Amino acid sequence: MFSVKPMKPTFKSYLPPVQTDVKKTFEPPIKKLEPKLLQGEIVVNEVNFVRKCISAESSQDDLWGKLICTNFKVSFIPQDASAKQKSQLSHLLLGDHDIPLTCLEQVVTVNDTKGKKKVLGSNQKLKFNPTELILYCKDLRIIRFCFGEAGPEGAKKVCLAIAHYSHPADLQLLFGFEYQGRRYHESKGERVNGSAPREGLRTPIFDRPSDLDREIKRTGASEWRVCSINEGFAISQSLPEYIVVPVSLADQDLKQYSIFFTDQRIPLWCWNHPNGSALVRMAIINDPPQQRRIDQKVFTAITKSHPQRSEVIRSDLDKCLPNIQDIQSAFFKVRQICVIDHFEESDERWLSSIENSRWLEYVRAFLKHSAEIVYQLDGKNCSVILQEEEDRDLNCVVSSLVQLMLDPHYRSIVGFQSLVQKEWVMAGHRFLDRCNHLKKNDKEESPLFLLFLDCVSQMMNQYPAAFEFTESYLTVLSDSMWIPLFSTFLFNSSKQQAKHLMDFAKNKAIPQGEDQVVYFPPVWDWSQQFSPKDQTLFNNPMYVGKGAACVQNGEVKTFRRTKKAYSHTLRGMSASMRNGMKVGEDTLTRRGSLVSELRPDFSPVKDESPSERFFRDWFSRPADQQGLLIPLLLPSHLTLWKLYFLRWVPEACIPKGGPITAYRKLSQLVDEIEILQSQLRQYKGRSPGNVPLPSSTGPLSDQRRMYFKASSPHDPPSPSDILTSSFPFSPTGNLCRGGNHGTPISKFLNGARIWLSTETLNDTV
Repeated sequence: MFSVKPMKPTFKSYLPPVQTDVKKTFEPPIKKLEPKLLQGEIVVNEVNFVRKCISAESSQDDLWGKLICTNFKVSFIPQDASAKQKSQLSHLLLGDHDIPLTCLEQVVTVNDTKGKKKVLGSNQKLKFNPTELILYCKDLRIIRFCFGEAGPEGAKKVCLAIAHYSHPADLQLLFGFEYQGRRYHESKGERVNGSAPREGLRTPIFDRPSDLDREIKRTGASEWRVCSINEGFAISQSLPEYIVVPVSLADQDLKQYSIFFTDQRIPLWCWNHPNGSALVRMAIINDPPQQRRIDQKVFTAITKSHPQRSEVIRSDLDKCLPNIQDIQSAFFKVRQICVIDHFEESDERWLSSIENSRWLEYVRAFLKHSAEIVYQLDGKNCSVILQEEEDRDLNCVVSSLVQLMLDPHYRSIVGFQSLVQKEWVMAGHRFLDRCNHLKKNDKEESPLFLLFLDCVSQMMNQYPAAFEFTESYLTVLSDSMWIPLFSTFLFNSSKQQAKHLMDFAKNKAIPQGEDQVVYFPPVWDWSQQFSPKDQTLFNNPMYVGKGAACVQNGEVKTFRRTKKAYSHTLRGMSASMRNGMKVGEDTLTRRGSLVSELRPDFSPVKDESPSERFFRDWFSRPADQQGLLIPLLLPSHLTLWKLYFLRWVPEACIPKGGPITAYRKLSQLVDEIEILQSQLRQYKGRSPGNVPLPSSTGPLSDQRRMYFKASSPHDPPSPSDILTSSFPFSPTGNLCRGGNHGTPISKFLNGARIWLSTETLNDTV
């Protein structure tokens, strides 16, 4: 009997169901390429048939698509992006090929046929039709587009638009103000009584007395109090409204002394050691005749706050650390070497060039000096004042590093974020100027915050179980400086932030008195950028935190920090110690450099100083991950922060390998250990000494906190998540390589910051 069943699928497989679909298959393969826009984001200009260059050697991996400029970002939308060009992790605000306008360092246009090139600024003219556009980014990317098939006028317009919108004339022209204003009005129905609490934000902002009160209580600083004399910024324009001062200093005295300090920045409490020593920071005193009198008053008050009335030591950072221009110069040199010049790992000159850039030398200098301060606080039981001309740059770095070494709370994610908020944001670090968001004053630009993150990464490499966060977290935090949607990195001070937010509220018709954080939040709410799953890449699976559980001989134990973790290095005070204003005599400069001293294997010598004995004793014992940490500072101990500096360089990336793959394996092992702990507890039953682990309700898979989960022998096989070593959140299409022919890159970014000169730009129009 004849059957038609086999014929139907065969017949249908050769004919499309609708005639219109056949017509589409013969049209040019142009699909509607639309960008994903945020609230308040508008397209300013765009051009089709643009080629994004992936490799300098060949064009076979290049992408074709549309280049778009909005009031927030430069966006490239590929026509047909292959799977390897897509990031395995997603950013909720930016696409794989998006660059925030504030992230652009330089916009360079090139015409190969005429041999012309130009660095574009705001409101400039372009007298030639560009064949290439090269974008130099502050996150070290170099992105190159070719306009060979695009219309010349369209290419010119989009280049001029990118250059213009990346140079805003005013802070409120940054996209964050428009975006947060739209978000505020569209979320009105979700608020109660016109205001909303900081839901989901566990990080203290330190803009209210209660945050400071909790920090005073946490550190046991009983002889210090919250002072409100700067409410409304009545005393200093750069200090926060609420600060912590010694109990013995009256408000009236502080007001009287303030006029003699730079920008009226009176001494600012940072942290208290359990032994009573305090870490304080302040600006210099501008009136020399008054200096001794005011110093005596301030030092006496700090001495009274110490239980043993121990001496106060001053550290002048301007005299012993590199200045902001030196740091900026070193950063440009190391960026030139890592990203722009040809990278050859086997080339010994490359390694010596890194050392000659002085970047690692400056990292060592800040870690070294911070360790010296740690010795004064912990080893000598002295209070320390960090002094800098304006108290807004070097003090931020050193005070943060000292607290990170001494206090394990700041090595947790929330603690670290509170440290940055307290010592950088609220203390008045000039983020607007140092990041040069408005591109108005290159001389004020300096990567101090990046230097601090590099110092933190060095300590993380040496003590990997002491930090709750990962290198990926530090890198994401550094990248967030260039996303102008958060208040954290946009302003020079709390006063500037308050003023701009007040003007912003008027412009957006927001009623006075409503919570400002609601509509211009800090960066610490990571759910604005990443999904909960992606945020788990911030967690260090090896972290031994307070209360971390383990199993020993079948019993569940708990690591708990005691006061001994702090006091184990305290000794009797030297007879030479006395109250006053002298600089400590037992600093760590007597034997040349701390680089040669901080190592675990040096042996006692006859003329060993107290500081040498302090460090020798510390290194002779196993490091307490929840106690004092001192970094190793030999050149072999400090390495280039590869995840940051080399993440866009293909030669430095390890496909299906590298640090992120090690993280994956560690995550699976930690997950497996937790499963075994749970099974062991269930097998033995709970005993009075057992510490309960996370709730056993629900299936085990729901309890797993890591990104990569351990698999059971009974689970079906599934493809494992593999990430390259470059950076978890970067697609292959953003990797950059030297060889941007037609452009004198080495002259454009040589650190001199003189872009438009006859030497660097031949035939500049």
